[in-house]
Order: sequence, then structure tokens, then C-alpha cells
Amino acid sequence: MAEKKAQDIHQYLTFKLAEESYAVNVSSIKEVLNIPKITKVPRMPDFMSGIINLRGSVVPVLDLCKKFGIGETRMTEETGIIVTEIKKRERDGTEADLVIGVFSEEVQKVISIEPKDIEPPPKIGVAIDTDFIVGMGHVDTEFIIILDINKILTGTELRTLQSNAEEAETAVEADAGDEPDAEAADGE
Repeated sequence: MAEKKAQDIHQYLTFKLAEESYAVNVSSIKEVLNIPKITKVPRMPDFMSGIINLRGSVVPVLDLCKKFGIGETRMTEETGIIVTEIKKRERDGTEADLVIGVFSEEVQKVISIEPKDIEPPPKIGVAIDTDFIVGMGHVDTEFIIILDINKILTGTELRTLQSNAEEAETAVEADAGDEPDAEAADGE
């Protein structure tokens, strides 16, 4: 069976940030997590909260509220991390996947939004970057901001993020190799 492209899938995971409803196409989502221990990494951009260990892999975590300039994600019992896969274009023209997590103040549900129910992002006449917004999904009586997770970060931000995540992963691996073995600890 042929794999469906993201634009052919009309299922979206909805979530809340700063009292607004957002959605991401389910084709970009790997899983949803409760908040694990987050490790701060030096020199990360302000909107990067740190990294998490996801079954042995280093996953950077973004605070979309900070990225969007709408404050900071409120941490409550409802707060979760949506683990997504971003398609990133390498310098040689190939595509690679980068796994990142994004905070959600409240993960809601998966819904269907048909293309006919999605309006283009608003144009308000000022130079605001809205490339990361697919459109405004009209659901019942509200609008849901549909995000293109692949356009949330700029190329420079992606490179910085990937570089810092690789440095952190190398440090984690080095720390694991520095632990004394049981025989040496027993005073062999």
C-alpha cells in the first residue's frame, strides 16, 4: 500500500497554547508524552527548553509560546510534549528527519478537518512571518490554527538545534563510558 502524503491526510492533533487552539497533521506526530526530566543545554536558543531522553535518543524540546512570542508555556498536570518529526533539507539537497518535542499546555484530540474548512492565514498588512501556519481550520464555532511543523524553525535554527543536540548526545555517551565498572569499584 502506498504511503499517504501529509497533504492527503486530513487528521489533526489539536492542543492548547496560551488559551488558543492549535493543530498539527498527525502524519508528523510520533507520540505524546507526559513531561519527563528535561536537561538544560548551554547555548540553546531561548525557545529551546532543553533535551529529553526518549528511549536512548536525545530529543530537543521547544516552547512554542516563546517561539511565537506569546509568553511561556504554563506547566500544569495537563502539560505534555508532542514528539514530532521535522523534514529538514540538508545542504546536499537530500532530506533528513529531525525528531523534536514541543510543549502543549493541553493535548486535546485528533479531529478531521477537510480542506474546504481551512481558510488561508490572515494577511494583516504587516511583515509578520506566517509561513509556518497552514491555515485556520473552521471547526464548529471556533478557528484552530493549523501549523506546518516543518516550517516552525528557520534553517539556521534547525542547524543550531541539531548541532547542540549532537553535542549533548556525544556528552551523554561520554558520561556513560566514564562510569567505573563493578570490578574496578570493588578494588580489584
